[in-house]
Amino acid sequence: MDSTTFHTVYAAPGPFATVLVDVSHDDTGERAHDLRVRAACEELGAQGADPAVVRTVSEHLGELVHRPSPVSRLVIANAQGVQHDEIVGAQVDRTVATWAPLPDLAHWVERVDGRVTFVLALVDHEGGDVAVMHSDVPEPIDERSIEGETQYVQKVPAGGWSAMRYQNVTENVWAQNARMVAEEITRRVREGHRLVLLAGDAHSKALVREALGDQPMDLVELDSGSRGEDGGGEAMQQAVREALMDEVVARRLDLVNELRGRMGRGEAVATGVRDVADAFVQGQVETLLVDPAALADLSLDPAAHPGLPLGPSPAERPVRADLALMAAASHTDADVSVLPHGVMGGAPVTALLRWHQQAG
Repeated sequence: MDSTTFHTVYAAPGPFATVLVDVSHDDTGERAHDLRVRAACEELGAQGADPAVVRTVSEHLGELVHRPSPVSRLVIANAQGVQHDEIVGAQVDRTVATWAPLPDLAHWVERVDGRVTFVLALVDHEGGDVAVMHSDVPEPIDERSIEGETQYVQKVPAGGWSAMRYQNVTENVWAQNARMVAEEITRRVREGHRLVLLAGDAHSKALVREALGDQPMDLVELDSGSRGEDGGGEAMQQAVREALMDEVVARRLDLVNELRGRMGRGEAVATGVRDVADAFVQGQVETLLVDPAALADLSLDPAAHPGLPLGPSPAERPVRADLALMAAASHTDADVSVLPHGVMGGAPVTALLRWHQQAG
């Protein structure tokens, strides 16, 4: 997870009400939705939350979300109002409702750690549809249709020199249209969307791939899908899901291998709450790796780590370790990912560091 998403939240003063709740519903589910929201707000009240903040959260969560199930919603609020409101296409089995000096994001990170932003390009000889997508949102975040030259886009079965000339013109048109699509894909990649899924006509895909050259991206060709299908068809949607799952698994394996390599060499890695907190004080942490369940019952005393970046309302006494470390990650632009403690040497938290600092 990109922790910079929460810069604005952590720049605000606490305490905070954090609610993560399932907001899926159907024609008969509004009652269940209301009960879940009410239970979350009652839990905030039981923890001593400011009644005005609880009312703000209740009003915000009372608005129905009209999206296919499963749907979950994260709302973070303080005395100044709602600081963050985000919806994700994932199921939440247990509602989180926390009133604390810092936001409670551990369970949210579990839900979004496998979320992938990607480029989906559907191509044919006339151009292509290039969209930026979130893996948990069925509709494009942004989309552009590239319509190239169409006059000579079809070959004709004729003989003689004129037919050969017509064929050459047609192939040149195809190549030019493919270059236009490749330019749009390249623009999206440069915006930071590294994963590109390419679907559509086989010959057009080959032309687009050639036009992309050696651009730094993760390009995956899908065997299904065409521009003429509404939503790409079920076969293409399944191919997209499989490609995204492969991406998530590969990303996790890369993290595990990197962590194990560093632990084996004993360099550029911090292990355990205390060492990770000290690394945050030094600004060393590049990626925070957490096991939320293993970390849930541990605390951290900010006074034992002078300079730990927690925001404008630093905790005056020990707080939950996950709250403090997530805050420090956002303040230092560190990424956050979830791994089981078993692959972290039994530790509930580790960190990949930006540099190695010799002891002493």
